[in-house]
Amino acid sequence: MTKVVCPGSFDPVTNGHLDIVNRASRLFDEVVVAVLVNESKTGLFTVEERLDLLDRATEHLPNVSTASFTGLLVDFCTTHGVDAIVKGLRAVTDFDYELQMAQMNGSLTEVDTLFIPTTPEYSFLASSLVKEVAKHGGDVSALVPDFVDAELKAKYA
Repeated sequence: MTKVVCPGSFDPVTNGHLDIVNRASRLFDEVVVAVLVNESKTGLFTVEERLDLLDRATEHLPNVSTASFTGLLVDFCTTHGVDAIVKGLRAVTDFDYELQMAQMNGSLTEVDTLFIPTTPEYSFLASSLVKEVAKHGGDVSALVPDFVDAELKAKYA
């Protein structure tokens, strides 16, 4: 049985994130979507809100669960019996950064990192862009699940 983790901040979860999670759920036995708790940053959504949104977005996937973690991702992997880290790549710039992280993580533990290229329709999509557009009243309904769009509107009302 292969267990993988899809880590991120998910502030908020986007259709690009969900594309990677959906595809990973077809490839692996168990997928944990793990929200990084970055104690030096204040997100738009609390960690609990992000977990709730992720739970709602993945409830149709029986082999997907959610969790949060602080500290090193490799420590989370070791503690939770994770075999591999799955990361989505939007562009070459993502690859440069993610390759360095994968190599660092590989030097710390036996956990491998696997890359899944983003579906082209989501190659530009980032949570930070979604928040910026939503903050200024732009329409992000095609970029996030309906309930995330509603929560964004409530946050910026």
